[in-house]
Amino acid sequence: MIRVAVDAMGGDFSYPPILQGCIDALKEKKDFSIILVGDEEALRKGIPSNLLDRISFVDTKDVFLMEENSTDVLKRKESSIYKAVELVRNKQADAVVSAGHSGATMSLATIRLGRVKGVDRPAIATLMPSVTGRILVLDVGANVDCESENLLQFAIMGEAYAKEVMGIKEPKIGLLSNGEEDCKGNKLTKESHKLLKNMKNFVGNIEGGHIFSGECDVVVCDGFTGNILLKTAEGTVGIFTKLLRSEISQSNFAKLGYILSKKAFKSLKRHLDYDQYGGAPLLGVNQCTIISHGKSNEIAIKNAIFQALKFAKSNINENIENEIKSMY
Repeated sequence: MIRVAVDAMGGDFSYPPILQGCIDALKEKKDFSIILVGDEEALRKGIPSNLLDRISFVDTKDVFLMEENSTDVLKRKESSIYKAVELVRNKQADAVVSAGHSGATMSLATIRLGRVKGVDRPAIATLMPSVTGRILVLDVGANVDCESENLLQFAIMGEAYAKEVMGIKEPKIGLLSNGEEDCKGNKLTKESHKLLKNMKNFVGNIEGGHIFSGECDVVVCDGFTGNILLKTAEGTVGIFTKLLRSEISQSNFAKLGYILSKKAFKSLKRHLDYDQYGGAPLLGVNQCTIISHGKSNEIAIKNAIFQALKFAKSNINENIENEIKSMY
């Protein structure tokens, strides 16, 4: 049975949505257990009695706050995120999920769990919606400054994740640039293109406007660009929803159209809702680490746990190591 360590105290809203997400996940799937790391007395009160046999606790009151410096977490051995990562390091858990300080989670996972052999820099990958389903983008924040070798490794890790976790047999890989032509891009993009073109499934440069069209399954970029892309996409979905509600409220015909198309609108919302994607896997570290948004609700936490289960059952790290070895 897969064991998932959950940092129960790290999110913006403390433990209630995290706890509810864990409960919902346990009700939906039976093949795993959860180790809740946090205030045991408070957490235990909210758990149905029939689920207590699949939940254990590591008690701590210390929470590493969002405004703290990420490197300081190494000194905070009693914090919930430190203890959660240590459970994985000590083989007491198979994966860790945290909606807390993303920089602290990344630092702990990289240092305490170690990198996959051959990986220079781990990358944060995130799932985003596309017209054909979902697309994986990396890096979205772990590495602001990158070399072309880093982007090659991101592509290798993204391809492995797409195969093992997303179930795509031959994932198409694109390099984010300001034009589709091989000659387009800055120095990093041009140098990366030369390396990536040796990969069987590389389809070339892809422009920002084509990311969501389903032309590829994995998009590679440096962490600075990727983080801006992610935040822009999240903001666009938010403003689209607000504008749609505003337009519907101003017209009786629009209200009627909404009522008649309510099922379609719900389906669209579910497809665009980032809560449905759960969290972002930190690829390139030795064990499964899922970084969730600080504002994650119970739906996002549940899906982050499900993502951790898929990762923990896969051979992704072995495949990454073998593929990197074959490329050098």
